[in-house]
Amino acid sequence: MPRQIRAAVCRAFGAPLDLEILTLRDPGPAEIEVQIEAVAICHSDISWIDGAWGGALPAVYGHEAAGRITALGPDTAGLVLGERVLVTLIRACGSCLDCLSGRPVYCSDKPATAPKLTDASGQPVDAVMDCGAFAERVIVHRSQIAPLGETISPHCGCLLACGVPTGVGAVVNTASVRPGDVVVVIGAGGVGLNAIQGARIAGAARIVAMDLEPTKLDDARAFGATDVIPATEPKPWRALSAITGGRLAAHVFVTVGAIPAYDMALRLLAPGGTAYAVGMPHSGATSAYEPVILAALGQGLRGTKMGDVVLGRDIPWMVDLHAQNRLKLQELVSGQWTFDQINEAIADTRAGQARRNVLTFPP
Repeated sequence: MPRQIRAAVCRAFGAPLDLEILTLRDPGPAEIEVQIEAVAICHSDISWIDGAWGGALPAVYGHEAAGRITALGPDTAGLVLGERVLVTLIRACGSCLDCLSGRPVYCSDKPATAPKLTDASGQPVDAVMDCGAFAERVIVHRSQIAPLGETISPHCGCLLACGVPTGVGAVVNTASVRPGDVVVVIGAGGVGLNAIQGARIAGAARIVAMDLEPTKLDDARAFGATDVIPATEPKPWRALSAITGGRLAAHVFVTVGAIPAYDMALRLLAPGGTAYAVGMPHSGATSAYEPVILAALGQGLRGTKMGDVVLGRDIPWMVDLHAQNRLKLQELVSGQWTFDQINEAIADTRAGQARRNVLTFPP
């Protein structure tokens, strides 16, 4: 039977979210219901709330969650009630060319589903990114979950749904960083720290972090950066060359949505190097570069979505590395807030100092 749940609803871009009672429909074919135990606040959620990417209203955001399976629809064989899982925005059919090529984050066959949420007046409420995890429960496709096991806490496990695979995966999957490479990470926030972790795990010789905030550069060192350059440095490529003995970077990861970071990234590349667009600016924002330089130096610029993660392949080894204390998760959590404090947690995240703020729900 449909359930009554509490959810944080956006009814006007840029306004505080309203905690409302919504109706959550039953899971359909290949869908499951998950009771949320913890959900992190990603800067992408804030961009949605601010209207940076448009979208339908009213809406429920949130896409970085962990919880337990509480109901199963048809065609969900192999899933177990009560199992702890992460909930992510990656929905994949498993049979299109992108899925069969090992690129489920770019799945091209995502059929529309019946509205999952309705408000007290019967109006549909959009569950954004097929999640809507700023809520007590969600309905998601079976491809959007991965088992976490019982040894990892919900407030750590939820980070494996977006921030960790986006940063670590950009380095390990998209860029295939090798031992000995010089890596630059622009932005030492939640995703940037995970890119730094990924470079450390991959064996990069130099991991150079850049940020405007001195405290974030301290964080970068704690997560594995070998060197730091303040983003206020007028010619950071010269500072990088001084650090490395004349080398520039094989890989530059821009993990913030700031256009000045994108404008500067290519200057840090060695011949044959590649810059990776990880952070997402607002729609319509543009960056300028000279194609002749890319051509002459054999350089590249490419995007990476969700770290090109394959949940069934990548989440198990990330969970294992965390169990070995080789992948920091607890250290990423700046604060734990109750669901009732969601607007305060969002405001704290906006202030720019948080690594990740996590909302927790009572059992």
